[in-house]
Amino acid sequence: MILEVAILDVKPELIGEFETAFKIASPIIASMPGYLSHELQRCIETPNRYILLVRWLTSCTKA
Repeated sequence: MILEVAILDVKPELIGEFETAFKIASPIIASMPGYLSHELQRCIETPNRYILLVRWLTSCTKA
């Protein structure tokens, strides 16, 4: 299994738009070959920072 980690800093005034866009993007991520799961977590210490974790079967199947 491959764990992809992305740190996403969002402008504070765009947080609502970002969260809405991510809800739309989630099914697209989930439809990719080799996809296992994903989660988006908001940072407590830095409220405009998000951590995206995506689990893939292998690095070869990740598009």
